[in-house]
Amino acid sequence: MAININSKRYRIAHLTSAHPPLDGRIYNKECRSLARAGYDVLLIGNFDLTAVVDGVKVHGLGANKGRVQRFTTKLVRIIREAFRAEANLYHVHDPDLLIVGLILRAAGRRVVYDVHEDLPTKILIKLYLPKYIRKPLQWIVERVEGLLAGCMSGLVTATPYLKNRFLRVHKRVVVVNNFPILEEFVRPQSVDWVSRGGSVTYYGGMSEARGIGEMLAAMDLLPEKLNIKLELAGWFYVKELLDDLSAKSQWRHVQWHGELKREDLTPLLGRSFAGLVILHPEKTFIASQPTKLFEYMAAGIPVIASDFPLWRSFVQETDCGILVDPLNPKAIAEAVEYLALNPREAEAMGQRGRKAVERLFNWVNEEQTLIAFYSSLLVTQAVPDAEAVAT
Repeated sequence: MAININSKRYRIAHLTSAHPPLDGRIYNKECRSLARAGYDVLLIGNFDLTAVVDGVKVHGLGANKGRVQRFTTKLVRIIREAFRAEANLYHVHDPDLLIVGLILRAAGRRVVYDVHEDLPTKILIKLYLPKYIRKPLQWIVERVEGLLAGCMSGLVTATPYLKNRFLRVHKRVVVVNNFPILEEFVRPQSVDWVSRGGSVTYYGGMSEARGIGEMLAAMDLLPEKLNIKLELAGWFYVKELLDDLSAKSQWRHVQWHGELKREDLTPLLGRSFAGLVILHPEKTFIASQPTKLFEYMAAGIPVIASDFPLWRSFVQETDCGILVDPLNPKAIAEAVEYLALNPREAEAMGQRGRKAVERLFNWVNEEQTLIAFYSSLLVTQAVPDAEAVAT
Protein backbone atom coordinates (compact mmCIF):
# COMPACT_ATOMS: atom_id res chain seq x y z
CA MET A 1 0.00 0.00 0.00
CA ALA A 2 1.54 3.30 -1.11
CA ILE A 3 1.52 6.11 1.42
CA ASN A 4 1.94 9.70 0.31
CA ILE A 5 4.28 11.94 2.28
CA ASN A 6 5.73 15.33 1.43
CA SER A 7 8.20 15.52 -1.43
CA LYS A 8 11.28 15.78 0.79
CA ARG A 9 13.19 12.48 0.68
CA TYR A 10 14.62 11.48 4.04
CA ARG A 11 17.30 8.85 4.43
CA ILE A 12 16.58 6.19 7.09
CA ALA A 13 19.21 3.68 8.29
CA HIS A 14 18.06 0.51 10.04
CA LEU A 15 20.82 -1.20 12.04
CA THR A 16 20.91 -4.78 13.29
CA SER A 17 23.67 -6.88 14.83
CA ALA A 18 21.83 -10.20 15.09
CA HIS A 19 18.94 -10.44 12.61
CA PRO A 20 19.08 -11.88 9.06
CA PRO A 21 18.95 -9.49 6.08
CA LEU A 22 15.36 -10.28 5.10
CA ASP A 23 13.99 -10.44 8.64
CA GLY A 24 10.21 -10.54 8.91
CA ARG A 25 9.79 -7.43 11.05
CA ILE A 26 12.81 -5.33 10.11
CA TYR A 27 13.05 -5.80 6.34
CA ASN A 28 9.79 -7.35 5.22
CA LYS A 29 7.53 -5.02 7.19
CA GLU A 30 9.25 -1.86 8.38
CA CYS A 31 11.88 -1.26 5.69
CA ARG A 32 9.67 -2.18 2.74
CA SER A 33 6.81 -0.05 4.06
CA LEU A 34 9.13 2.94 4.49
CA ALA A 35 10.57 2.49 0.98
CA ARG A 36 7.06 2.40 -0.51
CA ALA A 37 6.25 5.57 1.43
CA GLY A 38 9.08 7.41 -0.33
CA TYR A 39 11.91 7.18 2.19
CA ASP A 40 15.46 6.31 1.11
CA VAL A 41 15.95 3.18 3.22
CA LEU A 42 19.27 1.53 4.08
CA LEU A 43 19.54 -1.69 6.13
CA ILE A 44 22.98 -2.32 7.67
CA GLY A 45 23.72 -5.54 9.53
CA ASN A 46 25.96 -8.49 10.30
CA PHE A 47 25.04 -10.66 7.32
CA ASP A 48 26.47 -11.44 3.89
CA LEU A 49 23.87 -9.97 1.54
CA THR A 50 24.56 -6.65 -0.19
CA ALA A 51 21.93 -5.69 -2.76
CA VAL A 52 18.92 -3.52 -3.46
CA VAL A 53 15.85 -5.62 -2.63
CA ASP A 54 12.39 -4.21 -3.32
CA GLY A 55 13.62 -0.65 -2.98
CA VAL A 56 15.63 -1.28 0.21
CA LYS A 57 19.42 -0.95 0.12
CA VAL A 58 20.70 -3.95 2.07
CA HIS A 59 24.33 -3.59 3.14
CA GLY A 60 25.91 -6.66 4.74
CA LEU A 61 29.02 -6.46 6.92
CA GLY A 62 29.57 -10.22 6.98
CA ALA A 63 28.07 -12.81 9.29
CA ASN A 64 28.95 -12.94 12.97
CA LYS A 65 31.64 -15.42 13.99
CA GLY A 66 30.59 -15.69 17.59
CA ARG A 67 29.42 -13.37 20.36
CA VAL A 68 32.87 -11.92 21.06
CA GLN A 69 33.23 -10.62 17.50
CA ARG A 70 29.63 -9.33 17.49
CA PHE A 71 30.22 -7.21 20.58
CA THR A 72 33.69 -5.93 19.59
CA THR A 73 34.93 -5.55 16.02
CA LYS A 74 31.49 -5.86 14.43
CA LEU A 75 30.10 -3.23 16.78
CA VAL A 76 32.87 -0.83 15.77
CA ARG A 77 32.15 -1.44 12.10
CA ILE A 78 28.42 -0.81 12.53
CA ILE A 79 29.28 2.52 14.18
CA ARG A 80 31.53 3.44 11.26
CA GLU A 81 28.95 2.46 8.61
CA ALA A 82 26.20 4.28 10.49
CA PHE A 83 28.11 7.57 10.31
CA ARG A 84 29.00 6.96 6.66
CA ALA A 85 25.30 6.57 5.89
CA GLU A 86 24.62 10.20 6.93
CA ALA A 87 21.00 9.29 7.62
CA ASN A 88 18.35 11.66 8.89
CA LEU A 89 17.11 9.02 11.31
CA TYR A 90 18.61 5.78 12.62
CA HIS A 91 16.50 2.80 13.75
CA VAL A 92 18.34 0.23 15.90
CA HIS A 93 16.92 -3.24 16.49
CA ASP A 94 19.13 -4.96 19.08
CA PRO A 95 19.87 -4.07 22.71
CA ASP A 96 23.64 -4.11 22.16
CA LEU A 97 23.17 -1.42 19.50
CA LEU A 98 21.94 1.01 22.15
CA ILE A 99 25.65 1.83 22.53
CA VAL A 100 25.69 2.77 18.84
CA GLY A 101 22.52 4.77 19.37
CA LEU A 102 24.09 6.63 22.30
CA ILE A 103 27.12 7.59 20.20
CA LEU A 104 24.88 8.77 17.37
CA ARG A 105 22.77 10.78 19.82
CA ALA A 106 25.93 12.41 21.20
CA ALA A 107 26.69 13.46 17.62
CA GLY A 108 23.27 15.09 17.34
CA ARG A 109 21.55 12.36 15.31
CA ARG A 110 17.97 11.13 15.69
CA VAL A 111 17.75 7.51 16.85
CA VAL A 112 14.80 5.16 17.38
CA TYR A 113 15.16 1.98 19.44
CA ASP A 114 12.87 -0.86 18.36
CA VAL A 115 12.03 -3.11 21.33
CA HIS A 116 11.19 -6.52 19.85
CA GLU A 117 10.91 -8.43 23.11
CA ASP A 118 11.20 -8.18 26.88
CA LEU A 119 14.93 -8.82 27.18
CA PRO A 120 15.19 -8.86 31.02
CA THR A 121 12.55 -11.58 31.47
CA LYS A 122 13.92 -13.55 28.51
CA ILE A 123 17.25 -13.83 30.32
CA LEU A 124 15.51 -16.13 32.82
CA ILE A 125 15.10 -18.81 30.11
CA LYS A 126 18.52 -18.44 28.45
CA LEU A 127 19.81 -22.00 28.67
CA TYR A 128 23.45 -21.06 28.07
CA LEU A 129 23.48 -18.91 31.23
CA PRO A 130 24.05 -20.58 34.63
CA LYS A 131 20.87 -20.38 36.72
CA TYR A 132 22.57 -18.61 39.64
CA ILE A 133 23.48 -15.63 37.44
CA ARG A 134 20.15 -15.13 35.66
CA LYS A 135 18.31 -13.13 38.35
CA PRO A 136 21.16 -10.67 39.06
CA LEU A 137 21.79 -10.30 35.32
CA GLN A 138 18.09 -9.65 34.73
CA TRP A 139 18.18 -6.82 37.27
CA ILE A 140 21.27 -5.26 35.67
CA VAL A 141 20.00 -5.59 32.09
CA GLU A 142 16.63 -4.05 32.90
CA ARG A 143 18.23 -0.96 34.37
CA VAL A 144 20.95 -0.53 31.77
CA GLU A 145 18.52 -1.02 28.87
CA GLY A 146 16.10 1.47 30.42
CA LEU A 147 18.84 4.05 31.02
CA LEU A 148 20.15 3.87 27.44
CA ALA A 149 16.67 3.69 25.88
CA GLY A 150 15.78 6.89 27.71
CA CYS A 151 18.52 8.68 25.75
CA MET A 152 17.04 7.84 22.34
CA SER A 153 14.84 10.18 20.26
CA GLY A 154 11.93 7.78 20.50
CA LEU A 155 11.01 4.15 21.06
CA VAL A 156 9.01 1.64 19.01
CA THR A 157 7.71 -1.42 20.85
CA ALA A 158 6.26 -4.63 19.43
CA THR A 159 3.51 -4.93 22.08
CA PRO A 160 1.46 -2.69 24.40
CA TYR A 161 3.05 -4.45 27.39
CA LEU A 162 6.49 -3.29 26.28
CA LYS A 163 5.20 0.23 25.73
CA ASN A 164 3.93 0.38 29.30
CA ARG A 165 7.30 -0.80 30.58
CA PHE A 166 9.29 1.81 28.64
CA LEU A 167 6.95 4.73 29.36
CA ARG A 168 8.78 4.84 32.69
CA VAL A 169 11.95 5.99 30.91
CA HIS A 170 10.71 7.82 27.79
CA LYS A 171 7.68 9.92 26.81
CA ARG A 172 7.84 9.17 23.09
CA VAL A 173 6.89 5.52 22.81
CA VAL A 174 4.65 4.02 20.14
CA VAL A 175 3.39 0.46 19.62
CA VAL A 176 3.96 -1.08 16.19
CA ASN A 177 2.52 -4.57 16.54
CA ASN A 178 4.16 -7.35 14.57
CA PHE A 179 0.92 -8.27 12.82
CA PRO A 180 0.92 -10.21 9.51
CA ILE A 181 0.91 -8.91 5.96
CA LEU A 182 -2.37 -10.29 4.65
CA GLU A 183 -1.14 -10.75 1.08
CA GLU A 184 1.38 -13.37 2.25
CA PHE A 185 -1.40 -15.76 3.28
CA VAL A 186 -3.90 -17.52 1.07
CA ARG A 187 -7.54 -16.76 1.83
CA PRO A 188 -9.14 -19.83 3.48
CA GLN A 189 -11.87 -19.98 0.81
CA SER A 190 -9.22 -20.67 -1.86
CA VAL A 191 -8.19 -23.96 -0.20
CA ASP A 192 -10.93 -26.59 -0.02
CA TRP A 193 -10.99 -27.72 3.61
CA VAL A 194 -11.60 -31.39 2.78
CA SER A 195 -8.43 -31.41 0.68
CA ARG A 196 -6.25 -30.53 3.65
CA GLY A 197 -4.06 -33.27 5.04
CA GLY A 198 -4.37 -34.70 8.52
CA SER A 199 -1.73 -32.52 10.14
CA VAL A 200 -1.22 -29.75 12.66
CA THR A 201 1.64 -27.26 12.40
CA TYR A 202 4.17 -25.49 14.56
CA TYR A 203 6.97 -23.36 13.10
CA GLY A 204 9.65 -21.15 14.60
CA GLY A 205 12.13 -21.58 17.44
CA MET A 206 11.83 -24.77 19.47
CA SER A 207 12.78 -25.46 23.06
CA GLU A 208 11.35 -27.09 26.15
CA ALA A 209 9.93 -23.74 27.30
CA ARG A 210 8.21 -23.34 23.94
CA GLY A 211 6.30 -26.57 24.46
CA ILE A 212 8.00 -29.01 22.09
CA GLY A 213 7.89 -31.79 24.71
CA GLU A 214 4.16 -31.34 25.38
CA MET A 215 3.38 -31.21 21.66
CA LEU A 216 5.10 -34.54 21.06
CA ALA A 217 3.49 -36.11 24.12
CA ALA A 218 0.07 -34.94 22.92
CA MET A 219 0.60 -36.49 19.49
CA ASP A 220 1.36 -39.79 21.19
CA LEU A 221 -2.00 -39.67 23.00
CA LEU A 222 -4.06 -39.32 19.82
CA PRO A 223 -5.90 -42.39 18.43
CA GLU A 224 -3.66 -44.09 15.87
CA LYS A 225 -6.58 -44.41 13.45
CA LEU A 226 -6.64 -40.62 13.00
CA ASN A 227 -3.11 -40.76 11.58
CA ILE A 228 -2.40 -37.12 12.45
CA LYS A 229 1.05 -35.72 11.76
CA LEU A 230 2.85 -32.86 13.49
CA GLU A 231 4.46 -30.63 10.85
CA LEU A 232 7.50 -28.99 12.45
CA ALA A 233 9.48 -26.25 10.72
CA GLY A 234 12.13 -24.00 12.18
CA TRP A 235 15.13 -24.52 14.41
CA PHE A 236 16.10 -25.82 17.83
CA TYR A 237 17.81 -23.38 20.18
CA VAL A 238 19.77 -26.33 21.56
CA LYS A 239 20.77 -28.87 18.89
CA GLU A 240 21.16 -31.62 21.49
CA LEU A 241 17.42 -31.37 22.18
CA LEU A 242 16.66 -32.18 18.54
CA ASP A 243 19.00 -35.19 18.71
CA ASP A 244 17.34 -36.36 21.90
CA LEU A 245 13.73 -35.97 20.71
CA SER A 246 14.30 -37.40 17.24
CA ALA A 247 15.58 -40.61 18.86
CA LYS A 248 12.31 -41.13 20.76
CA SER A 249 9.34 -43.15 19.53
CA GLN A 250 7.16 -40.01 19.66
CA TRP A 251 9.12 -38.59 16.75
CA ARG A 252 7.30 -40.99 14.41
CA HIS A 253 4.41 -38.50 14.44
CA VAL A 254 6.63 -35.70 13.13
CA GLN A 255 7.20 -34.42 9.62
CA TRP A 256 10.42 -32.43 10.09
CA HIS A 257 11.12 -29.61 7.60
CA GLY A 258 13.96 -27.70 9.22
CA GLU A 259 14.12 -23.99 8.46
CA LEU A 260 11.84 -22.88 5.64
CA LYS A 261 11.84 -19.82 3.42
CA ARG A 262 9.01 -17.40 3.98
CA GLU A 263 7.25 -18.40 0.77
CA ASP A 264 7.21 -22.06 1.84
CA LEU A 265 5.03 -21.36 4.88
CA THR A 266 1.87 -20.81 2.82
CA PRO A 267 1.69 -24.36 1.41
CA LEU A 268 2.60 -25.76 4.84
CA LEU A 269 -0.31 -23.96 6.48
CA GLY A 270 -2.53 -24.73 3.51
CA ARG A 271 -2.41 -28.45 4.24
CA SER A 272 -2.88 -28.14 8.02
CA PHE A 273 -6.14 -28.05 9.96
CA ALA A 274 -4.71 -26.25 13.02
CA GLY A 275 -1.71 -24.25 14.21
CA LEU A 276 -0.06 -24.80 17.60
CA VAL A 277 1.43 -22.18 19.88
CA ILE A 278 1.89 -23.97 23.23
CA LEU A 279 4.34 -21.80 25.14
CA HIS A 280 4.98 -22.42 28.83
CA PRO A 281 3.64 -19.93 31.42
CA GLU A 282 6.94 -18.06 31.70
CA LYS A 283 6.68 -14.31 32.31
CA THR A 284 8.32 -13.49 28.98
CA PHE A 285 5.68 -15.53 27.11
CA ILE A 286 2.56 -14.60 29.12
CA ALA A 287 2.84 -10.95 28.09
CA SER A 288 3.97 -11.68 24.51
CA GLN A 289 2.02 -11.54 21.24
CA PRO A 290 3.41 -14.45 19.18
CA THR A 291 3.53 -13.52 15.52
CA LYS A 292 2.68 -17.09 14.53
CA LEU A 293 -0.65 -16.89 16.39
CA PHE A 294 -1.81 -14.09 14.08
CA GLU A 295 -0.24 -15.78 11.05
CA TYR A 296 -2.27 -18.94 11.73
CA MET A 297 -5.34 -16.72 11.87
CA ALA A 298 -4.35 -14.97 8.62
CA ALA A 299 -3.95 -18.38 6.96
CA GLY A 300 -7.51 -19.26 8.00
CA ILE A 301 -6.72 -22.17 10.31
CA PRO A 302 -7.84 -22.48 13.95
CA VAL A 303 -5.26 -22.02 16.68
CA ILE A 304 -4.55 -24.23 19.67
CA ALA A 305 -2.90 -21.85 22.12
CA SER A 306 -1.80 -21.51 25.72
CA ASP A 307 -4.55 -20.18 27.96
CA PHE A 308 -2.96 -16.88 28.98
CA PRO A 309 -5.13 -13.84 29.83
CA LEU A 310 -3.76 -11.72 26.96
CA TRP A 311 -4.05 -14.54 24.42
CA ARG A 312 -7.58 -15.17 25.63
CA SER A 313 -8.48 -11.69 24.42
CA PHE A 314 -7.39 -12.66 20.90
CA VAL A 315 -8.54 -16.28 20.65
CA GLN A 316 -11.64 -16.48 22.83
CA GLU A 317 -13.10 -13.13 21.87
CA THR A 318 -12.77 -13.87 18.15
CA ASP A 319 -13.71 -17.56 18.58
CA CYS A 320 -10.88 -18.64 16.31
CA GLY A 321 -9.49 -21.61 18.23
CA ILE A 322 -9.09 -23.52 21.47
CA LEU A 323 -7.20 -22.47 24.59
CA VAL A 324 -5.44 -25.15 26.62
CA ASP A 325 -3.21 -25.66 29.62
CA PRO A 326 0.22 -25.70 27.90
CA LEU A 327 1.63 -28.10 30.49
CA ASN A 328 -1.12 -30.69 29.94
CA PRO A 329 -0.49 -32.95 26.90
CA LYS A 330 -3.91 -34.59 27.38
CA ALA A 331 -5.68 -31.23 26.99
CA ILE A 332 -3.62 -30.48 23.88
CA ALA A 333 -4.43 -33.89 22.40
CA GLU A 334 -8.15 -33.41 23.08
CA ALA A 335 -8.10 -30.05 21.26
CA VAL A 336 -6.33 -31.58 18.24
CA GLU A 337 -8.76 -34.51 18.18
CA TYR A 338 -11.80 -32.23 18.43
CA LEU A 339 -10.72 -30.16 15.43
CA ALA A 340 -9.85 -33.29 13.44
CA LEU A 341 -13.29 -34.83 14.07
CA ASN A 342 -15.22 -31.58 13.56
CA PRO A 343 -13.93 -30.17 10.26
CA ARG A 344 -16.85 -27.78 9.72
CA GLU A 345 -16.30 -26.13 13.10
CA ALA A 346 -12.54 -26.05 12.49
CA GLU A 347 -13.11 -24.35 9.13
CA ALA A 348 -15.50 -21.84 10.72
CA MET A 349 -12.94 -21.02 13.42
CA GLY A 350 -10.33 -20.45 10.73
CA GLN A 351 -12.62 -18.13 8.80
CA ARG A 352 -13.40 -16.12 11.93
CA GLY A 353 -9.69 -15.78 12.64
CA ARG A 354 -9.03 -14.56 9.10
CA LYS A 355 -11.79 -11.96 9.35
CA ALA A 356 -10.38 -10.71 12.66
CA VAL A 357 -6.96 -10.25 11.04
CA GLU A 358 -8.50 -8.48 8.04
CA ARG A 359 -10.32 -6.13 10.39
CA LEU A 360 -7.82 -5.55 13.19
CA PHE A 361 -4.61 -7.56 13.38
CA ASN A 362 -2.85 -6.67 10.12
CA TRP A 363 0.27 -4.81 9.08
CA VAL A 364 -1.54 -2.10 7.07
CA ASN A 365 -2.71 -0.50 10.30
CA GLU A 366 0.74 -0.78 11.89
CA GLU A 367 2.71 0.77 9.02
CA GLN A 368 0.52 3.86 9.24
CA THR A 369 1.49 4.17 12.90
CA LEU A 370 5.21 3.74 12.12
CA ILE A 371 5.23 6.37 9.36
CA ALA A 372 3.27 8.85 11.47
CA PHE A 373 5.83 8.37 14.27
CA TYR A 374 8.71 9.01 11.85
CA SER A 375 7.02 12.19 10.64
CA SER A 376 6.77 13.43 14.24
CA LEU A 377 10.52 12.91 14.74
CA LEU A 378 11.79 14.39 11.49
CA VAL A 379 12.04 18.11 10.81
CA THR A 380 12.63 19.94 7.54
CA GLN A 381 16.28 19.98 6.66
CA ALA A 382 18.56 19.61 3.69
CA VAL A 383 18.88 16.01 2.62
CA PRO A 384 21.87 14.87 0.53
CA ASP A 385 21.23 12.90 -2.64
CA ALA A 386 20.67 9.24 -1.96
CA GLU A 387 23.50 6.95 -2.95
CA ALA A 388 24.45 3.39 -2.12
CA VAL A 389 26.86 2.85 0.75
CA ALA A 390 30.25 1.64 -0.46
CA THR A 391 31.20 -1.88 0.46
